[in-house]
Amino acid sequence: MGWEPVNIDADKGIIEATDTTAWFGFIDDVVVRITDSENERLVDIRSKSRIGGSDLGKNAARIHGFIKELDNLLDK
Repeated sequence: MGWEPVNIDADKGIIEATDTTAWFGFIDDVVVRITDSENERLVDIRSKSRIGGSDLGKNAARIHGFIKELDNLLDK
């Protein structure tokens, strides 16, 4: 995904990373949490800009891109 890992804890199912925007070089925080719940695995992903009043849709696009990549991997 091009993200810079900050913390990965496989035992807790947590990935924390940063992503730098192309236009202004702003750093955004990304957190992925994976938990097991009976017969299913739940994935929670969050993306938040550190600076600015508007992200111009970048955080939502980042989340959708991750979901698409995950779906592609799971379909193989």
